[in-house]
Amino acid sequence: MVFGRVIGSAIATRKYPGLEGAKLMVVQQLNKTLEPVGRPAIAVDVAQAGVGDLVLLARKREAAVAFYVADMPLDLAIVGIVDTVDLAELAFDMELKEGYNAF
Repeated sequence: MVFGRVIGSAIATRKYPGLEGAKLMVVQQLNKTLEPVGRPAIAVDVAQAGVGDLVLLARKREAAVAFYVADMPLDLAIVGIVDTVDLAELAFDMELKEGYNAF
């Protein structure tokens, strides 16, 4: 799962069978500092998000499972709306030193 921001909505006149009535949103993937990464994409919204919302995105198979329809060809789904984000700066050294290692 990754963070994203809803930047718009999408309307399709023809959809894959089973996607009728599904809400499609344009989302921009974000990194851990909430900066845009890559190109915008279209996601099926199962969380009722709106434009400007910070959302949690499920990709690949998890996106299809979130939509509750078996064998649905989905690649991205909005599965949650994020209220707040707290990031702690962890100074974790992955180098193994001689002697005692805390991990």
